[in-house]
Order: sequence, then structure tokens, then C-alpha cells
Amino acid sequence: MWRDSFKLQIFCLLMAVLAIVVLVHNFFQVEHLDDDIVSGSSWITENNVQHSLSQTTKTTRKPYCDYKQQTLSKREQAEQESLLAAIQWPKPPSRKIAFVQSTDPASSDFMIVKPSGFFKVGDQLEVLVRMKDFQGKLKQYGGDYLQARIHSPLLKAGATGRIVDCHNGLYKVFFTLLWPGEVKVSVSLVHPSEAIQVLLRLREERPDRVYFKSSFKSGRYSETTECNVCLPGDLPVCNFTDLYTGEPWFCYKPRKLSCASRINHAKGGYQKGLLTQEESLFFQSDVNIKRPIFSSGPDSVIVKPKAFTESSNTDRDEDPTVSPSGYYYEDEWRSRTHWIHHFNKSDDITKCLQGKVIHLFGDSTIRQWFEYLTAFVPDLVEFNLGSPKNVGPLMSVDLKHNILLKFRCHGPPIRFSTVFSSELRYIANELNGIVGGRNTVIAITIWSHFSTFPVEVYIRRLRNIRRSIIQLLDRSPKTLIVIRTANVQELGPEVSLFNSDWYSFQLDSVMRKMFSGIAVHFVDAWEMSLAHYLPHNLHPKEVIVKNQIDAFLSYVCPLQT
Repeated sequence: MWRDSFKLQIFCLLMAVLAIVVLVHNFFQVEHLDDDIVSGSSWITENNVQHSLSQTTKTTRKPYCDYKQQTLSKREQAEQESLLAAIQWPKPPSRKIAFVQSTDPASSDFMIVKPSGFFKVGDQLEVLVRMKDFQGKLKQYGGDYLQARIHSPLLKAGATGRIVDCHNGLYKVFFTLLWPGEVKVSVSLVHPSEAIQVLLRLREERPDRVYFKSSFKSGRYSETTECNVCLPGDLPVCNFTDLYTGEPWFCYKPRKLSCASRINHAKGGYQKGLLTQEESLFFQSDVNIKRPIFSSGPDSVIVKPKAFTESSNTDRDEDPTVSPSGYYYEDEWRSRTHWIHHFNKSDDITKCLQGKVIHLFGDSTIRQWFEYLTAFVPDLVEFNLGSPKNVGPLMSVDLKHNILLKFRCHGPPIRFSTVFSSELRYIANELNGIVGGRNTVIAITIWSHFSTFPVEVYIRRLRNIRRSIIQLLDRSPKTLIVIRTANVQELGPEVSLFNSDWYSFQLDSVMRKMFSGIAVHFVDAWEMSLAHYLPHNLHPKEVIVKNQIDAFLSYVCPLQT
């Protein structure tokens, strides 16, 4: 009897030990969904990253994509469907188009409708573009992505045009003639329709083509794993989804460290081998990426001044949907939606910003505003926060005039070099922490780092920011909020797959629609970069940034008219 009881106790003890072993094993294998983020610093070990990536790239399982699992209200769902429908792009008649049948900008041409007609300032100029393939045949379908502008080099004047796809190989471009003199027309093919279909496929199927990484550290031991909105496979992950906004972010769990030991975030790199051999032909710098389309006849018209007796207001149309939103004349941007004062003296900027707190949220394109203002205004001195120059956060102070200027990057995804985990902040959360008021100025831009993801990811981010803006304006209606739009950039075969102007154009279209109807103002960086004579650049040159700042400050300190 005693022996039977002893055997039973031994058996129970063994089962308890086994249960503990299983529990410990599961602890290191299950997904940890609620670990906290802690701050610190560490050097990232590249070997660990490569090891982590080698684990993930072998899997063929469908990636975990939280954007497909959103719970939306009926209104949010209807808005998302409407936004996606608005940016739907025309498709070729077949999924597989031979390269020789794709758009050839060298064979294509444009013609000015009524080039010898009489034009005066305020008139519309119509241009017809005919797209042909590499066999010289007129294309029978649309979907090419074009950019067009009018310009007068001697006057340093320029404006963008409105492009209409006729879906038969023909495109119409409409320009508003906004200054007198000889006005030239320029049209370029950014991507043929066949390349756009590749970009569409990559956006939906390969959101992991830019990958990120985080370091985890405890004592002297550190590990680095891959991170993203979408992670392939069924390996254990650390869930860093934001508790307030629901913005998803995941990292593969370190083998030996807890999720709470994460110390930083960084861009990992860009995936290679994304295209088939045939697809790569649609992305050639000297062939079909941002190539000019030449005129088959005259490429300019003479524009006469408007008679003084005519009362049309071509300069200041109060309609916020007016196109173009503005134009350059003598290298200065003249908005058609609000009066712009050109702040050519630092004293003018100081007077405008005196007593104000200026928050700049976003990416490196709005960081340019911080850098410009700090360099141009002598009394605005940068306070060293010990942050990396290209990452931030950054702060400049003018104690004499009580000015505080701050920059902070938006939360992931963001392709910056190493950012401390403690500095990963979502714009919506930052807005919720601002009291606001007549002396609070906020400028936001967010677009470039979302180009590789399905549009639903971007819509969710803007929805969260918009909600926080509305709440801020509700409690402090005199707070000034300005949105800086996207801008065009230089493109090559590789950059096109990650940051094409077409991606940016689509996101910019979504952003404008989502922020229309609320009390925010826009600085149209898109048109200001496209209409200018300087080469396209992700980070526009100073003359363009200066004009952006002028437009921004003209909202802060509007001219009395």
C-alpha cells in the first residue's frame, strides 16, 4: 500500500516537471503580444540580421499582414472603398505585354491644339499626346503615367498641367496660361502603363521589399531581428502594435532575449531580384523612365497680357480645388489659393514667429524646413539634444523672441538610420499631447516611407492623424495646422520599385481627399517641385524649400488685404 502511494507521488512529480518543461518551452515559442518597448542604445550586429533574414526568406507562407484584418466602421469602410476606387489605375488588355509593344517615349509625340491661336493670360491651352510602342504603332489603351508643365526659362516661370487619359493611347493635357510672353510646353513619360502594372503587383504582393530591423540587448548580449508591418512565416514575433492608435508593427522574437529588451529601430535594406527579365525592360533610365516626349510641331505659344478692363481673378481663386494651385514667376511661387508674402529677410520671419511654438512632424522632407529656418534666422539657435542629425528629435530656440521650433520623425515604417525605441512616436499620439492655441503652429508631412505598402496601411495612418487633428481643433480651434504634400524626385530603375513618383502621386491623392473639408491648410510641394526648372530631387533644392517656407509662413502670418 505504502509502495503504491509512493509510486503515485513519483508519477505526479514527474508529470509536474514535464508540465513545467512544456510551459517554459511554450514561453519561448508563442507570440508575445504585449511586451513593452524600452529605450537604450546598441551597435547593431549585422551577422545576426543576416541570420534572421535567412530564416525568413526561405518560407513561402503568406505574410502576416494586419492591414487586411482591420475592423472598420461602415463609414470607414465606405470611405476606404471610395478612396481606393478614386486611385484605381487603367490596366492593359493583357497581363503579359511584350516589350516591343510597350510605350516608347521616343516614338510618341504631342501637339498643341490651335498653336497659332490668340492666347491671353487666363486662357486654357490644350495639348494632345499620342503614345506609340517600339514598333511605331499607336497604342490602343491608356495607363501611362505622364508629367507635364509649361514654362518660360527667361522668366523663371512654370506651372503644371492637368492630364486626362482617353484610354486609347491618347492623352489630353490642359494648362492655364498664367503669365504673358513665350510659354513652352514640356511632357514626359514617367512610367509606361506596362511598368505601372509591375508597380501595382509589387505594392500588393511584396510589401516586404523594404525591410527593417531592431536590436535587442541585455547586458553585453544583443540580437538583431527583422521587423515590418508584414512578416512572413509562423516564427514567434514581438507585437509592438501601438496601444492607442492600433498601428501594427512586428519584429521576429529574439532567440534568447525578451521583447521588452528592444532598444532601437533601423532600415534593414532593400530586397533584390524583384523583377523578371521581361519586367526589367520596362524600367530603363535612358529608355522609358522620366523620358521627354517631343512635339510634332510647335512646342510654344505667345501669351498676351490680360486687358486691364477684364475683371477675372487668375491669381487668387478661393476655390481650394483649383488646378494648378499656383505657379512660379521670377523664381517665386504665386499661389492661386491664398496670398503669399515672400519672407526674404530673417527679421520678417522672426517677427512672424515671435511668441510661437512650431511643431514639425514627418520625414526628412519636412526636416528641411527645420534646417532652413535654423540656418536662415540668426537668433534661432539649435539646442543639442544629442540626437542624430538626420533622425532627430531636433529643437531650436530663440529666447529673445520666445520662439520654439521642433522636429520629430513619424513612427514606423520609417527608413531612417538607427532610431532609439523611446523616440518612435506616432504623429496622432503626439498631437493628442499638444494643448494648442493661437500661438501653436503644426506642420505635418507623411508619404515617402509608405510607398512600398498597400494603400490601406497609409489610409489607416491618415485616419488616426485626422482624428487627432479634429480633436485638437475641437479643444483649441485657433491652432494652425498645415499639411505639406508629397513631391516628385529623381528616378532610376531601382528607386522606381520603392519610391516611384507614381506611388507618391497615388498617396498624395489619397491624402488630399482625406484632409479636405477640415480646417487644415496645404503647402503644395508636389506642384512646387514639378513646376520648377531644377532637376527633380527627393530633397528639393533650397530655392524650392524657400518657396515652401514662404507659403507656410503666409498661413502663420497672413497678409492683410
